[in-house]
Amino acid sequence: MAKGKTTVFFCQSCGYESAKWMGQCPGCKEWNTFVEEMVEKKSAHKAGAVRKSDLQVLPLSKIEMTKEDRMSTQIKELDRVLGGGIVPGSMVLVGGDPGIGKSTLLLQVCKHLSEQQIKVLYISGEESLQQIKIRAERIGTFRDSLSLLCETNLDLIEEVIQREKPQVVVIDSIQTMYREAVSSSPGSVSQVRESTGTLMQIAKGMNISIFIVGHVTKEGVVAGPRVLEHMVDTVLYFEGDRHAAYRILRGVKNRFGSTNEIGVFEMREDGLSEVENPSEFMLNGRPQGASGSVVACSMEGTRPILLEIQALVCRSNFGMPRRTAAGTDYNRVNLLMAVLEKRLGIRMGECDAYINIAGGIKMNEPAIDLGIVLALISSYKEIPIDEHTICFGEVGLSGEVRAVNMAEQRVLEARKLGFDTCILPQACMDTLKKIDGIRLVGVRNVKEAIDFIK
Repeated sequence: MAKGKTTVFFCQSCGYESAKWMGQCPGCKEWNTFVEEMVEKKSAHKAGAVRKSDLQVLPLSKIEMTKEDRMSTQIKELDRVLGGGIVPGSMVLVGGDPGIGKSTLLLQVCKHLSEQQIKVLYISGEESLQQIKIRAERIGTFRDSLSLLCETNLDLIEEVIQREKPQVVVIDSIQTMYREAVSSSPGSVSQVRESTGTLMQIAKGMNISIFIVGHVTKEGVVAGPRVLEHMVDTVLYFEGDRHAAYRILRGVKNRFGSTNEIGVFEMREDGLSEVENPSEFMLNGRPQGASGSVVACSMEGTRPILLEIQALVCRSNFGMPRRTAAGTDYNRVNLLMAVLEKRLGIRMGECDAYINIAGGIKMNEPAIDLGIVLALISSYKEIPIDEHTICFGEVGLSGEVRAVNMAEQRVLEARKLGFDTCILPQACMDTLKKIDGIRLVGVRNVKEAIDFIK
């Protein structure tokens, strides 16, 4: 073993550090995630290096606020998720499955920023300059304010950034970067942590906005330690099937904005195109007059999204009925079926049940509970629900329909898309103002909602 180096075991899921190998990580409780790496011993700081007189404490009232001027990406969906644009000196992590469109989106961001005469540096550790050029030609014409660099040595990258002084830097991807001072291989826990720390110092010290691309594991989390997510300012995840036409950009962490916003994109030949009205996009191709189909409304931040909930209930041929949920929580579906069996006497225990949110979108908001219940009853009793009817509401264990937030925005979005009837909790009816053009039906429990659709 080299002098001054020691062996340390790291958890690949959460970054937990241990002097010996363990089967289960004490931090994240995952099994068989520890890997052995060589790290350098760092000498302790000398005593008295920081004098107490140099440290200043300020009261909160004495701290002055400075308004940050954000840079617009000219992509409304991305600006919405970022909280209004790019904050100078911020660090943004973009994660997603391979081939879902991370590099394409960031290249489009570089195109729009270069059109505003903003100096951008795109650093790729996975593709050559020719490969980036081929992808760029599909997107459009780029200005000379965009520069490209193919390099994985972070020490050399730091020198280039200090020399060129760009305003925005894109790192594609963080798993390919390495520092010579760290003996482990690129993509390891130590390399990812040290590389991210170096980039964070560059972003804060030089007031440069940095985008980094992170690969995800089969569980859907960024590969490497979770400390990577804690170090950056914003974490964005690309969701959706890579074979589907649309993509959803969701904010998981944002120090400069809300984490409830989403952006919807459609993959085309010339790159990612914004979907300004995702409700209309999700309802496209909805069947007419079919049982087991109902439209519900979910809120993502300040945006109401209408989606189709499909249910298929049929008699089970085996002793144990099968339950499947795609796009929503499986345990929540079982809970709602138990409510129907207990409170309404409907024998769901003898039936297979399949729940699907059309389009592949994932929604877990409790407001879609009433939609799931009505879709199950519609399929069980073969009762088609009027295609111009929409519903939303949370269902409790006693069968009651509870109020949800932003009811007025949901109703206005339904009226905008041509729905003429809305089933909603009675508690929301008491707080809503009169809305013309749509019939509002308040229900207190699931029995009243089922009686209305019969």
